Amino acid sequence: MAAFSYFCAQITVIAAILILSSSIFASSASPTRNISRPFEKIYAFGDSFTDTGNTRSVSGPSGFGHVSSPPYGSTFFHHSTNRYSDGRLMIDFVAEALSLPFLPPYRYLKGKANHGVNFAVAGSTAINHAFFVKNNLTLDITPDSIQTQIIWFNEFLEKQGCQGSVSSGPECKAALEGALIWVGEIGVNDYAYITGSSVSGDTIRKLAISSVTTFLQALLSKGVKHVVVQECKRSSSSTHNAVYLTKLQDLRRKFPNATIAYLDYWNAYCTVIKNPNGYGFKEPLKACCGSGDPPYNFNPFAVCGTSSASACPNPAKYINWDGVHLTEAMYKVLTGMFLHGTYSHPPFGYLLDRKQREG
Repeated sequence: MAAFSYFCAQITVIAAILILSSSIFASSASPTRNISRPFEKIYAFGDSFTDTGNTRSVSGPSGFGHVSSPPYGSTFFHHSTNRYSDGRLMIDFVAEALSLPFLPPYRYLKGKANHGVNFAVAGSTAINHAFFVKNNLTLDITPDSIQTQIIWFNEFLEKQGCQGSVSSGPECKAALEGALIWVGEIGVNDYAYITGSSVSGDTIRKLAISSVTTFLQALLSKGVKHVVVQECKRSSSSTHNAVYLTKLQDLRRKFPNATIAYLDYWNAYCTVIKNPNGYGFKEPLKACCGSGDPPYNFNPFAVCGTSSASACPNPAKYINWDGVHLTEAMYKVLTGMFLHGTYSHPPFGYLLDRKQREG
């Protein structure tokens, strides 16, 4: 338990170092079991925990190039897809569970994307990039924030002939009415980027929550009715998430026709860490892919995907993939806990029932 407590306290620091230097047992049932197709499409937003390829290294910041190299993607795709894992992410399992195809990344979109688009991008912040530049906190990282992603979303909608809300015309109705909005983790990078600076966590919390609230209001104003949001996954972010929940309650009152489900990521994650064997894991703390440095197989100057690092033979027995991100196996467990367990508020099943009643 001492190791568990230390790890839960230190994971945010480890994440910050990597980002800056490299630029329920029942609920663990397969999340891919068919739930029919209640939604026609998914629009996803977030950071590297949701990104399915928007930071492809040929055009993205140089610090993210390692994700384009093996062994990323080795478990399921058998090659890198620029996902920050050995295989599928939570958003992939969600798509499978809803009988939808994997979401294409917006930056490399081909065709009409009838079943949705992924706007999430690794390194993304809740606060606009200009804030970090102004405070001399920017390195070779993505300049994209959650506000960038809403701009991309609006550009996408305009290409579909939609420039208003779901009630403004057939084009908007087709693009928005049957959609699930999935907002993955966002905000942890904001805290990571101020490590060692004079900018306070309180400042980040206020600005980040204000930005995400504005983002969500922009989406809800378009008439979307089914939204899932994930909390900020920091062990020290209880204040952040408490304020965030208050803002979500305000949005629920302002948009009573919408269902906003909140995913309790941190408690779900720590539930697995406390009992890894119960979920099929043998190694709860060490990274599967790294350069062998003790105690967690993690070195910020020799990260997974570089020549100095190698992967474990069986990622499915590991929770942590590269020192920050999770293995496909862990994403699958967490998805089950959210879709079928008690870590979504209200339960994801309630959101599905409401959607099916609406038709």
